Amino acid sequence: MTVPTLPRSTGSVQFGSDYARLLAEVRRAGLLERSGWRYLTRVLTLAASIGAGVLALSWVGDSWWTLGVAAYAGAVMAQLGFLGHDAGHQQMFHGKRWNDRVGVAVSALGVGLSYRWWVDKHSRHHRNPNEIGRDPDVDRNVLAWTPEQAQGQRGLFRLIARHQDALFFPLLLLEGWNLHAGSVRTLLHRQPRTTELLLLCAHTAGGVALLLTFLSPLKALIFLLVQQSTFGLYLGATFAPNHKGMPILDAGSEHPDFLRRQVLTSRNITGGRLTALGLGSLNFQIEHHLFPSMPSANLRRCRPLVRRFCAEHAVAYTETGLFDSYRRVLRYLGNIRPDGPGTPMVTGSLSRRGL
Repeated sequence: MTVPTLPRSTGSVQFGSDYARLLAEVRRAGLLERSGWRYLTRVLTLAASIGAGVLALSWVGDSWWTLGVAAYAGAVMAQLGFLGHDAGHQQMFHGKRWNDRVGVAVSALGVGLSYRWWVDKHSRHHRNPNEIGRDPDVDRNVLAWTPEQAQGQRGLFRLIARHQDALFFPLLLLEGWNLHAGSVRTLLHRQPRTTELLLLCAHTAGGVALLLTFLSPLKALIFLLVQQSTFGLYLGATFAPNHKGMPILDAGSEHPDFLRRQVLTSRNITGGRLTALGLGSLNFQIEHHLFPSMPSANLRRCRPLVRRFCAEHAVAYTETGLFDSYRRVLRYLGNIRPDGPGTPMVTGSLSRRGL
């Protein structure tokens, strides 16, 4: 199966550029070295977590307490999604083939999402972060990210646009279903698709059979609703702080160089190892965008290098706490109204010096 390639840290860069100098420093530190063995502990932990969930489901049985197991299963599924994310960025192995094999298995069989669809979508985001018309993550959908998008909303979507700051987290409960729908649409209309379709069917059939083994049909349905809602909320709450509320670039406007574009449109989340574990190390979003193929375990070590380099070159390096990041996202969404005076916090072109 042919899978699009996500941007990598080792591609060609302009000789003598700021990014080239930073990249050379990161390479000297050995932070781009990959090894599948380093992911073994994480894979085994996830396998044990899945086993613990199945045991908990069998122990609780046909009881409403099983909804707690459903929420747990949604969180484990999100962690599997983080592993698939790393495979998609070629972070696990030196060769593309094994990264893609793991990514397909984890995404389609473990999570129920099309790896091929996600890689294509995510690659466009990485190449054009926060750029209208090129980054699918800021396309107009249920939510509007610019006043122009809000003004173009109609019907129910226009009503949502008037209150999207209040509705943001409730809407994230639907994000899991949205991701599954996008996967199915892709697999049904694009070639090649056989392997992922078979794995997706195995994921669905296996999950349904497991639930009906221990639960009544009604409780199994509600279990699935809670699991997928938790999955969507977890993923959305992880990805939203990374770019939402940061500068949005107008299509066709002059943009800064690669380093400044990636840094100025991204936000890091402060916290210790538990924060990194909970967010799949995506709290180091600036470093991840600068070096997408860097193993996630190395992002923490890379942060001081990037932060110092940005300070030396007068590039704004945004870092804040998790709850403060949510506050900023909600304030940004609250400033966008389809028929009001609100304007987004930051839009337009970025200067080449990032000031």
